Amino acid sequence: MSSEQNKAQSEEVVVENEVEQQVDAIEAELEAEMEAEADAESVGEEISVAELLERLATAEQTVAEQKDGVIRAKAEVDNIRRRSAQEVEKARKFALEKFANELLPVIDNMEMALLHANREDEALSSMIEGVELTLKTLIDAVKKFGIEVVSPQDQAFDPAKHQAMGMQEVEGVAPNTVVAVLQKGYELNGRLLRPAMVMISKAASVDTSA
Repeated sequence: MSSEQNKAQSEEVVVENEVEQQVDAIEAELEAEMEAEADAESVGEEISVAELLERLATAEQTVAEQKDGVIRAKAEVDNIRRRSAQEVEKARKFALEKFANELLPVIDNMEMALLHANREDEALSSMIEGVELTLKTLIDAVKKFGIEVVSPQDQAFDPAKHQAMGMQEVEGVAPNTVVAVLQKGYELNGRLLRPAMVMISKAASVDTSA
């Protein structure tokens, strides 16, 4: 059980104890008043109807206030539970964030090695296949934990997920389209770990020399 859950349960117990103590105090006060009334009647003292009504109104007001306090206490406990559940879920989703950031350069280096490998050299074919298989296995493994690749080739530029490293004119391509991915980005359960570094297209310049 997490510290947040322990804290929420402790606070709930404290609230419940306080409510019980307040209810016990009210009951004790009412019992004392009833005993006092009985003692007064036993010695011949008369209690007026107005006084009884006043005491009844006071008791009803006290009960109403107590109910309001209980409702507020319950609402606070519910809020604590909800916040604790949210914190636990958040911790569960993003516990791997630091580890994932340390892992990304490993993936980058393997991809870079494959990119520059001499595939025409038969002596390297087995090694290249091994690196490719290892890379695929690694990427499949991290996907199971919510890590996804951001590789926006030919997609519209999204500043929330992409980092533009430069712009260039590309015939037939709409402006603000990703024309090259210089480095892939990654997300963890929807949270951006690293933006994709990209080149984007720009509108063709207008020739004003004519």
